[in-house]
Amino acid sequence: MKSNLTTQPIHPGSAGKRMLLGAGIALILIVVFLLGADEPKPEWGKLWMIKPLLIVPLAGAAGGLFYYLVDHRLHQGGWRKVLAILLGLIGYIISLWLGIVLGLDGTWWD
Repeated sequence: MKSNLTTQPIHPGSAGKRMLLGAGIALILIVVFLLGADEPKPEWGKLWMIKPLLIVPLAGAAGGLFYYLVDHRLHQGGWRKVLAILLGLIGYIISLWLGIVLGLDGTWWD
């Protein structure tokens, strides 16, 4: 006997969407940060901006995945929803901060 019951996912958004959103936010932040760059030091090289423009969005995508995993696990309503959102945001911010430090290491972050 077949059952017609189907389970609906708690979150219709996929992990990929959260990762793209996290990477997009990170890319916008690092571009705005780099647009304010003064004349670079000669020892940084011509293409010094490539490193932060690659690493920071990758860190943002990792933070977006972390947010998805935490939110997906804890999102059950009530205080757990608030906890999931806070933990996800804190994890995303830490990931973004580490990506910025790693991306700017050797240039602005000397």
